[in-house]
Amino acid sequence: MDILTRGDIGSIKPFVVRAPRRQTMAAVFVSGHSGAAYLPEFLRDVKLEIADLRRSEDAFVDELFAGAPAAGAPLLMAHVPRVFLDPNREPYELDPTMFVEPLPGYANSASHRVLGGLGTIARVVSNGAEIYRRRLPLALALRRIERIHKPFHTALAGLIARTRERFGVAMIVDCHSMPSVGGPIDQDSGKVRADVVLGDRFGRSAAPVVVATAERELKRLGYRVFRNAPYAGGYITQHYGKPREGVHTLQIELNRALYMNEDAVSHGIAFAKVRDDLNQLMATLKAIPLEDLEPLKRAAE
Repeated sequence: MDILTRGDIGSIKPFVVRAPRRQTMAAVFVSGHSGAAYLPEFLRDVKLEIADLRRSEDAFVDELFAGAPAAGAPLLMAHVPRVFLDPNREPYELDPTMFVEPLPGYANSASHRVLGGLGTIARVVSNGAEIYRRRLPLALALRRIERIHKPFHTALAGLIARTRERFGVAMIVDCHSMPSVGGPIDQDSGKVRADVVLGDRFGRSAAPVVVATAERELKRLGYRVFRNAPYAGGYITQHYGKPREGVHTLQIELNRALYMNEDAVSHGIAFAKVRDDLNQLMATLKAIPLEDLEPLKRAAE
């Protein structure tokens, strides 16, 4: 975790792409919630301690999937935390109660994510605690969207386009982690979660072969795997998953108890094993025949 010494979000790289020397896998890996660079201007506005803010991070997920370039695929990673700006949301999913001025007409203030306090600019952390001391200027949110959200998705769209140009198809693997037990604002509150949840929007964001291959390999490696519950996929999965066009998006949620100490936000004793298993998963996904991902191989309606 880093506390940045510069306050202007225009002076830092809000995300980075780690690219392979030569792309040999028809995939793009994304870790949009593992950012841990906290800006002073943000910390001045919040009433929570960093330890509380960090519970919303998908901590270390970028490290777990760091083998993507060696497998032949680019990895897009956020630097800024999701409580500052969440790239797995529409650009303008905003809560009108958070801002001094009224929202513009094009904002989406009625999505279930906004209503739960987890819009593009989050109102609460994962345990439901309010983040900010007071209402924010709307200009602050719009600046974050222009300088972080839009460039992030421009980069992601470019990676997808180049992958399709090279291979004719593309897989986007959206990499996340989840608390080991459902939180107070979750639909599975208090319940112990599976080891891995695979989300494909109930078959709408990827060809069946993608999620079936991932599920089979993860089960072979000894993990308990669920599909689409409690997470079926967020904005990235929904927006980019177009199997009829040969673009397939799979969201992977890893149970944090597998690889980290959730209270201390530190590596767990099995971190290296989970990382190695995910490298094996990448190799298995890479082996899917490209013809199985072509537009005519449509996902189930």
